[in-house]
Amino acid sequence: MRSSYPRYAAALLCLIMALALRWALNPLLGPRNPYITVFIAALLVSRFWGFGPGLTVAIAGSAVAMRLFDPQHSLSLIPDSIGLGLFLISTLCAIWVIELLRRSSERASRSAMLADQRLKELRDRNAERERQQKISALYTAIVESSADAIISKNLDGIVQSWNLGATQIFGYAPEEAIGRSINILIPPERLAEAEELMERVRHGGRVTHFETVRVRRDGAEIPVSLAVSPIRDASGAIVGASQIARDIAEQKELEQHLRQTQKLESLGVLAGGLAHDFNNLLTGIMGNASLAAADLGHPEAVRERIQEVLSASERAALLVRQMLAYAGKGRFVLEPLDLSAQIDEIVVLLRTSISRSVELDLHLDPHLPWIDGDRSQIQQVIMNLAINGAEAMGDRPGKLTIVTRSHRQNDASHVVLEVTDNGCGMDEDTKARIFDPFFTTKFTGRGLGLSAVMGIIRTHRASISVESAPGQGSRFTVLFPATANSRPVELAVEPEVDLRGYGNVLVVDDEDLVRNMARFTLERWGYQVEVAADGRCAVEVFSARPFEFAAVLLDLTMPIMNGEEALRHIRRIRPDVPVVLSSGFSEGEAVQRFREDGISGYLQKPYTATALASRIKQAVARCDNESSAHPTCPPSA
Repeated sequence: MRSSYPRYAAALLCLIMALALRWALNPLLGPRNPYITVFIAALLVSRFWGFGPGLTVAIAGSAVAMRLFDPQHSLSLIPDSIGLGLFLISTLCAIWVIELLRRSSERASRSAMLADQRLKELRDRNAERERQQKISALYTAIVESSADAIISKNLDGIVQSWNLGATQIFGYAPEEAIGRSINILIPPERLAEAEELMERVRHGGRVTHFETVRVRRDGAEIPVSLAVSPIRDASGAIVGASQIARDIAEQKELEQHLRQTQKLESLGVLAGGLAHDFNNLLTGIMGNASLAAADLGHPEAVRERIQEVLSASERAALLVRQMLAYAGKGRFVLEPLDLSAQIDEIVVLLRTSISRSVELDLHLDPHLPWIDGDRSQIQQVIMNLAINGAEAMGDRPGKLTIVTRSHRQNDASHVVLEVTDNGCGMDEDTKARIFDPFFTTKFTGRGLGLSAVMGIIRTHRASISVESAPGQGSRFTVLFPATANSRPVELAVEPEVDLRGYGNVLVVDDEDLVRNMARFTLERWGYQVEVAADGRCAVEVFSARPFEFAAVLLDLTMPIMNGEEALRHIRRIRPDVPVVLSSGFSEGEAVQRFREDGISGYLQKPYTATALASRIKQAVARCDNESSAHPTCPPSA
């Protein structure tokens, strides 16, 4: 009832206003029509606030108006009573009619509003149905256009749906597959595996990127990658499973091709390093042998040259043994090993496999506990980690540090291998993927890969960790558990020719054997010789006395500063000095590469002493012939 108070209050206010208006009109109307304003007020109140307030205004207003505006009512009581009754009846009828009209209007408005709401609901429902139909059609189009096989099945493994991709991969048409068991695609030996996957789905689990084998209609087996998920009804109960199968035969072929390419690239890197080192060794052998042949009349000199030949031959044999160890030939055999000794065994091979611009720094503990390991596998880990660290430095000079030490952890003894480089480093995303197969940050892969390292480490029950940050290099730390426990060579005698010369020659080569052979050769034929072990030392020696040198013999591949950089520095200091380059490159390739540098000659390793003396004499003679045009050439001796 509290909610009706405002309506009656408004009705009372309207009555007061009506009486006030009748009072204002009283001088004009007199006792006539005393209820006219009350009648109008009753109709308005009834229209806007309902029957009850309108009736109240009519009754109360008529009583008040009769007394206020007909002061003679006591003399004509009966006629006034009749008039009042007629007024009330007419007013009541009018109010009732208004109330009926108002209620009819409200019902009509309410019906119209309900109709509008119903119409809107129908429109929304139709729009939602159309949207769902479009989405369903889109999903159907996506499923049908997918190259993957998308199949649904019930919990008993009976196929419920089959898309075009499934037909293309497995060869069955939809009408041939739907209603049959999914086992038509599964090889008999893999039925238990498929049941295990289905059991996982029945318990609400999912399977993603599961690689297995399935059978086509023609009986051919194909490798696939499966993703299996449960299908639930409206109540959330699992009623079946969806299966997406992707044909990965092409991917497997590509992976195999990448593995083969990676092996070939690894062998290429190794072969390049070995070729360089073998060329140096053979240069020493051939040069010393030719010197010995030339000194047959002096037994002591011959003995010294032959000793150099034997030394070079022994190193070549060691290099071959290390190459076989690195290749992992033979059976996988665990034996007690000294990790430091394993690094010592392959250090020559290691130096040939990394860039000459990378300095190799070894800190090997000579008193390590032994580990149980396969010799070739352990050496492969060392080689791969070292090559990976060297390549992180790119073409710029860098430092690769290899450390071995002992370590105790949880009362257990371990042997630690640390390989540290000061290369470009890695961010967190790269560091998380470096052990993935085929992952590389380079345009082409190098070496056997860190995934092979991880496999070997797991086989040896060891562990590996990586510390790295962009621009701060990387450190790989491996923890190994400690264990409780030839015929003489016939020398070709070269014909005696006049190869005597003069002047000071700078010989630059990082290999002691080659430097010594070149120095002995040139000194034998009358030259004075100074030697340098790398490009930086050569530039320092040459810049101190640039016009004292008649020629320079310069190796291309050296640490710290390679021959190409050293050549540029030497040319800036003295452009006309005869420079004979030496390397394992073919002569045509080297001449093409250094055509603009104006080299005076080229010696391809390995070379004989006679070839060296001949090439140096030619270079010095050419400078003498051009001395009139180039007064900076050193004077003849």
